[in-house]
Amino acid sequence: MEDLYQILGVDRGASQDDIKRAYRALVRRYHPDTHRNDKDAEEKFKKVNAAYSVLGDAAKRARYDQYGTDSGSATFDGDLSDLFGGFGGFGGFGGFGDILFGSARRANPSAPKRGANIEARVSLTLVEAAKGLNRLVEVSRWSTCKTCGGTGAKPGTSPKVCPQCGGSGQVRVAQRTVFGQFLSVSPCPSCGGKGKVIEEKCASCKGSGRVLETHKIEVKIPAGVDRGTRLQLHGEGEAGLNGGPAGDLIITIDVGHMKGFEREGADLHTSLVLTYPQAVLGATIEVPTLIDGNEMLEVPQGTVHGAMLRVKGKGMPRLRGSWALSERGDLVVHVTVDIPKKLTEKQRALVVELAGEMQSPVAAGEEGFFDKVRKLF
Repeated sequence: MEDLYQILGVDRGASQDDIKRAYRALVRRYHPDTHRNDKDAEEKFKKVNAAYSVLGDAAKRARYDQYGTDSGSATFDGDLSDLFGGFGGFGGFGGFGDILFGSARRANPSAPKRGANIEARVSLTLVEAAKGLNRLVEVSRWSTCKTCGGTGAKPGTSPKVCPQCGGSGQVRVAQRTVFGQFLSVSPCPSCGGKGKVIEEKCASCKGSGRVLETHKIEVKIPAGVDRGTRLQLHGEGEAGLNGGPAGDLIITIDVGHMKGFEREGADLHTSLVLTYPQAVLGATIEVPTLIDGNEMLEVPQGTVHGAMLRVKGKGMPRLRGSWALSERGDLVVHVTVDIPKKLTEKQRALVVELAGEMQSPVAAGEEGFFDKVRKLF
């Protein structure tokens, strides 16, 4: 392996200033800007920067001197993050800069791990959403194996520490590079990164410590939920690993439509058809609500087509924090005034009389039978 001092062209007793001067001179000599498409100069430039990254730092140089040899080679045993103080690359240049120093750290494979969340969907009618209810929800989830208590081992036995990784769940492989020996870390192939091996597996869970089961869970759905509302039931998800807590069950609500009502937040909208006299003179009319039966609505005189009348507190329940029920929205009644297309003779006469009284010109309309007979003579 090439010696770092030889790369910079200085001896081992050179001062830090001598090393810096040698480095600057070599950088100018082999800089890529002055040696375009010169692979040899580019390689030397990388080596110079790599060598100076170590020898230019007094602490790193001292550690290099401790492990180096006069023969121009160096042998580094162990983790080079100790040798170069966590140095992560040589000068930011390609080639040598792509080498990763040190070893990756993994979490303790035996540490408790939280179980995964699971999701389910519940469909409600609009009436059910307004009243609230308890609904039995069926879910499939991984649960702790009751036979082995979650160890994965046959009852009466227990998992053993993996002999290959010593329980760490990882193995280290030494690799030689131009600057010594580096370590790469990977999951232990014997235990799959768990740190333990099971010699006799539980027959129920096949060594996993968990079994897939179907559970029925009663879910309390508060009044006023809307389409897309999400309810979170803590601890009703999949079982954790190594004694970790269970995940959560997330319930997503879907609310169907109902003929005669449209929902907008906490308000409900419905329609009401009025006759012309009712719109002109006003009336007290019975209107249906969603969950409170029929309600009497006062229609004021002169109500126009398209008017919106409100029945206070007859809409959907409002939800506040922690699903606390505070109040209800309104029932909004949209008015349609019915203008009849066909009238009896008496009705027509009355409308014509009203038009005359109001000095409102109107069309003569279709001739009556006697009018047609009179014209014949």
